[in-house]
Amino acid sequence: MRLRIYILLLLAFLMGSLAVHAQISKRLILKDGTYQSATKWEVANGRVKYYSSERAEWEEMPESLVDWKATNAWESDHSTEKNDELNKVLKENKADEETEGAANPLVAPGIRLPDGGGVELLDNFKNRPQLVELVQNGGEINKQTGRNILRATINPIASAKQSIELKGVHARVQAHTPTPELYLDIDMDTQSAPLDLADHFRIVRLQEKKDARVLGSLKISMIGKVSQEQAFVKTMAEKFSGDWIKLVPLEPLTPGEYAVVEMLTPKEMNLYVWDFGVNPSAPENPTAWKPDPVKTNPTGTDESPILLPHK
Repeated sequence: MRLRIYILLLLAFLMGSLAVHAQISKRLILKDGTYQSATKWEVANGRVKYYSSERAEWEEMPESLVDWKATNAWESDHSTEKNDELNKVLKENKADEETEGAANPLVAPGIRLPDGGGVELLDNFKNRPQLVELVQNGGEINKQTGRNILRATINPIASAKQSIELKGVHARVQAHTPTPELYLDIDMDTQSAPLDLADHFRIVRLQEKKDARVLGSLKISMIGKVSQEQAFVKTMAEKFSGDWIKLVPLEPLTPGEYAVVEMLTPKEMNLYVWDFGVNPSAPENPTAWKPDPVKTNPTGTDESPILLPHK
């Protein structure tokens, strides 16, 4: 959008500049081969009255001194040059717009991924596509001290168990479709072990727990070895466009709470996740991006449906 505004301003400036240039570059070609620079002129009673662009004042001379054929030819040639220059700028700007479009991939009619990356969820609300940003949420470790002490008392060699939890019973973003598409463009941890895309980004089904959602659990053995347990959903991950990665569930998601997680190794994950819910009856996400309005011409008395503009 900012690029389009800049282009329009540039075109307005260029066209204004060309108009001014056209005014100061008009020439009255004389029969002796010389010329007078003028912004405008008029002919009356055998005399030419012109406004000199050099002296900024009105002057006159006999019409018989002017070579009108050469004057008109010069003006025609230079008008063509101005049009060619303007067409060149328009062509370059069109190419810039196409480049901008390619840099922001289209994921649904009228909806493109934003600049700057992030994690976006493509939703479907009342049969209309919408794009919603997922904000990263930090998981907190609940050490479950009381339970662990009890377990240690009964069985001293039992391993300790800690849960990874997200605050709140519901995520801020709720998908209305059981098959949301997720698009990711984030800085990945290059220090971790290299993983395939299908293993690097996963979707986890969260467990409800009073005023929190359980992302997974940690098991700590008596010798300090830590292992994680999560309920992963079957997904497919693939390169989409540029740095964007597309992540989709292979089966419809049942209503509930979920999170997109980044796996650092096959057994370790980043505790900062992108959470969302699936609830077909949830209200519309207030921050959703919607397609631009579709301009239609009404026919008869039928009302042409349009898509609401994004907020």
